[in-house]
Amino acid sequence: MTSTTVVRRPVPPPQPVIAVDAMGGDHAPREIVSGAVQAVREHGLRLLLVGRGPELAPLVAAEGASRELPIVHAEETLAMHEGALAAWRRARSSVAVACKLIRQGEAAALVSAGSTGGVVATSTVRLRTLPGVLRPALALVLPTRPKPTILLDAGANADAKPEMLMQFAHLGAAYARIGHGIAEPRVGILTIGSEPGKGNRLARKAAELLSAHAEEARLDFRGNIEGHDLLAGLVDVVVTDGFTGNVALKSVEGAVRFAFGEIREALTSSPMAKAGALLQRKALRELGERLDSESYGGAVLLGLNGTVVIAHGDSHARGVTGACLLARDLAAGRITDQIRRGVAGLSRTPTWLHRLGQSED
Repeated sequence: MTSTTVVRRPVPPPQPVIAVDAMGGDHAPREIVSGAVQAVREHGLRLLLVGRGPELAPLVAAEGASRELPIVHAEETLAMHEGALAAWRRARSSVAVACKLIRQGEAAALVSAGSTGGVVATSTVRLRTLPGVLRPALALVLPTRPKPTILLDAGANADAKPEMLMQFAHLGAAYARIGHGIAEPRVGILTIGSEPGKGNRLARKAAELLSAHAEEARLDFRGNIEGHDLLAGLVDVVVTDGFTGNVALKSVEGAVRFAFGEIREALTSSPMAKAGALLQRKALRELGERLDSESYGGAVLLGLNGTVVIAHGDSHARGVTGACLLARDLAAGRITDQIRRGVAGLSRTPTWLHRLGQSED
């Protein structure tokens, strides 16, 4: 009598649930719903739409997705022009309700294309920072080759202290590993000169702290980089304060738009140029996709008790889908737990960092 061996295949873990702010963004709620439907049907994501039920239900029904996309009602929404102060007052906004779902364990991440200031303020107040984290940082992907470069802070903290920049380096390194598969991220500080000792007091002190703790914290710190190196791929993580980071980011975006406008004009200036553009259409299409902000899903607010992805305010369906995929990958990679462990290991006496952050409030 022969016996058969039953091979038990491992059961894959369930997809994390993503709460999507359906009311945030220039094209909400229609484009948000459309992007959410694509994320569910094409990628198998588990989503919850958060927003005004009477507005969302007909849109979801028109997509034939009433069973696939549950709706969590939220009475209020944050307008695109509203910032931090309004966010604190709106406890029943779609962003606040989504944060509550994360706190209660019903969702693992939040995706919103709403006002950056409002989303940052609301999620920081309602999710709170991880133990030891002084301030959350907004991390954004720059389209460098062969690997993307992560810039943070891109606008969450206009005023920062050196200790915050040291933590931003660890937040960015964790994001590079989990979100982009970079095993050993190289970290640099954005300042006015590549030589050691260049920059203002903030950059110099942050560089000193990172140099002193790099070996202990297993961080590959490469020193200073300048603005013209942002797209050069010299490092994988660029660290700066939110004011400088936001100015640098918008300068890059403006330069890219200008360059593309000039290229488009040159390629349509004559029949010969149009013929050449036709021959290069594949390469031009690939370049356009690589530089398209919707291809990267959005910015990630790192350092909170939950994953928060902020899509571009002008996002259409494809950008919303990309943001949901990014949120899924980060939540599945347990980036919050990895950051918690990384920050806890920054120093033998991490409490002084925590007290420093408390003294600023």
